[in-house]
Amino acid sequence: MIEIKPHRIGRCRISVPGSKSYTHRTLIAAALSDGSCTVRNALRSQDTQLTLAALEKMGAVVADHRQTLSIRGLHGRLKPCREPLYLANSGTSMRLLAGVAALGEGSYTLTGTPRMSHRPIAHLLAALNQLGIAARSLNGNGCPPVEIPGGQAAGGPVAIDCSVSSQFLSSLLLMAPCTSKGLSITVSHGPVSRPYVDMTVEILRRFGIRVERDAYTRFEVTGNQAYRAGDFAVEPDASQAGYFWGAAAITGGSVTVNGVSVDSTQGDVGLVRVFEQMGCRVDRGSSGISVTGGDLRAVTVDMADMPDMVPTLAVVAAFADGTTVIENVSHLKAKESDRLASTCAELKKMGIAAVAEKDRLLVTGGAPCGASIDTYDDHRIAMSFAMAGLVVPEVRILDPNCVEKSFPNFWEVWETLYAC
Repeated sequence: MIEIKPHRIGRCRISVPGSKSYTHRTLIAAALSDGSCTVRNALRSQDTQLTLAALEKMGAVVADHRQTLSIRGLHGRLKPCREPLYLANSGTSMRLLAGVAALGEGSYTLTGTPRMSHRPIAHLLAALNQLGIAARSLNGNGCPPVEIPGGQAAGGPVAIDCSVSSQFLSSLLLMAPCTSKGLSITVSHGPVSRPYVDMTVEILRRFGIRVERDAYTRFEVTGNQAYRAGDFAVEPDASQAGYFWGAAAITGGSVTVNGVSVDSTQGDVGLVRVFEQMGCRVDRGSSGISVTGGDLRAVTVDMADMPDMVPTLAVVAAFADGTTVIENVSHLKAKESDRLASTCAELKKMGIAAVAEKDRLLVTGGAPCGASIDTYDDHRIAMSFAMAGLVVPEVRILDPNCVEKSFPNFWEVWETLYAC
């Protein structure tokens, strides 16, 4: 347990680690490449280490030089792995690797925690089945553990339902260049979280892969392409920056996060626009983005493209005047926890009126009180509610170590706010 001490921050400048989403995709692309890759500023977290360990088990040769990673690629052909690939509760690892595994030999079993066994992957399995890949949910419920046979990924036309997760589409895009026929992908529903699709396409292009697209409805990737080896840097994580911008918003202080650019394809950079609408001042500089708090007012906002920022926004909304309506977020129910329910429950503990509906979350600002915050083994719940403790006494974060999933040194960086 950690008790957050109230503190009115002044002017702070902080750095956050590399993007988790970029790191996952860069590691996979490097493992499929045609030579030796150097990856700089990769996030070292529980989730990304799970992806890296799985890629090693499938044949990638990895050397960790602390500041960089060296990965010798497999020319698009993964090696057999008899033992199950354990991915804990990393939904990104599970979904991206489920498609990529079809490029290998033999059969791969991808498994995880009990919570993972409730996180849907049926739409991706159905798409793989359309391609003649006999992928299946071992429990028959459309959730992990899953079995993915290698040697069947020839490619062809496929339709994918991305109403639950855009990661299903990203999984197909990552495997597509290494198939013989390539993939012609039609998106039948969605996608939610569209910026993550842009991120995947950007990674493909960085590695020399040709991708044609019609917005978010059709994607064409020709087969027999090679991921080109090279030197790749991972940009800072905008979602992790959000907690520090949120801290500025509710305390009236000012926080600059180094290296985060408005030009990033990370959708979570859009959180600063929401804070601007709520009454904060935002300065977009060449070296980073600054948020300065002000008198906060409620907003109505569509968060479909940045769902990971919903708990962050919900906690900030608890300090705003009026009722904030956060829309198009039903897919949050399938995250590390049911984030609509868990965010709502913890806000209510603090005396804040919060209602979780089918596709939206309503938070009425007020005078939050101290509480012991259950994290549900969800890193984003822990980090989001830490913000409230800067204003409200006796906010305690239970199971603070769950932040290791995405931001292992979060509490160290958090402490720097007290020096401002």
